[in-house]
Amino acid sequence: MSAGHGHGHGVGAAADRKLLSGALALIVGFMIAEVIVGFAAGSLALVTDAAHMLTDAIAIALALLAIRLAAKPPAGGFTYGFKRVEILSAQANGITLLLLAVYFVYEAVSRMIDPPEVKGALVLITGVVGIVVNLFATWLISKANRSSLNVEGAFQHILNDLFAFIATAIAGLVVLLTGFARADAIAALVVAVLMLKAGVSLVRDSGRIFLEAAPIAIDPQALGAELCAVEGVVEVHDLHVWEITSGEPAASAHILVAEGLDCHQIRVRIEEVLAERHHLTHSTLQVDHATESQSSEHCSDSHGTVHRAITGAGSAPDPASPHH
Repeated sequence: MSAGHGHGHGVGAAADRKLLSGALALIVGFMIAEVIVGFAAGSLALVTDAAHMLTDAIAIALALLAIRLAAKPPAGGFTYGFKRVEILSAQANGITLLLLAVYFVYEAVSRMIDPPEVKGALVLITGVVGIVVNLFATWLISKANRSSLNVEGAFQHILNDLFAFIATAIAGLVVLLTGFARADAIAALVVAVLMLKAGVSLVRDSGRIFLEAAPIAIDPQALGAELCAVEGVVEVHDLHVWEITSGEPAASAHILVAEGLDCHQIRVRIEEVLAERHHLTHSTLQVDHATESQSSEHCSDSHGTVHRAITGAGSAPDPASPHH
């Protein structure tokens, strides 16, 4: 049995914290100003943006907390440490986006039916300034490690806010030039749709990690067949592929090899296949000789497909058959 390990994220956690902290300072400062102007202008689009910026600030704060916790070494019963705190943060960001989107759709529809007076000039000016602020904040977070769903969650919040300010500026210009007050509510609807899209993506991706689904880029069935193609391998079962946290895939399997062969040498070959072809550098493999008793008694409660090597005659047992 063996475990291979190797993790890395490219951009360091310290660099991520600095970039996220800079974006947080920008967001909080502008959010306070936008709340004041939003109420003064009677603009739902601006108030929507301000509320979204509040969730941006919370998202970034959660991301910073998650990065700090994830850096803690494994301790006690937490054998993987606190790496999945980052996924909790990403899921919280996604759910927040979905809830806010529903609320803003309701408010926008209400204002479409009964539009209040909107001060277009204030909306336009605030929208343009918001675009500049969010462009800089988006640029900061884009330089962080976006392979982390935690950082990606914060990035999606800021990116959606950038789109929101663009929509708000356009709405302010329309109101200013034409007096069409419903443009403000239409802008809020556009933002809500973007929030829904980002929220669904974050909840789906974080949910896959919580359910320990295989990474999207890896097909466990194809991987099992590939491992069986390694010379000397007779059978692969109890094959599991999952992600500890975003960007850290892991695998485990029970490998049976032909009698008389070197189990250690074959394990090394399999680890090379996992690492070089699939970036699975965290692997735990149990390798045994394929005796008759192994095939009939071991892993009687095997999970998933049993993969068997092609026989010399060119045929193989049904790979989907349960292992008993």
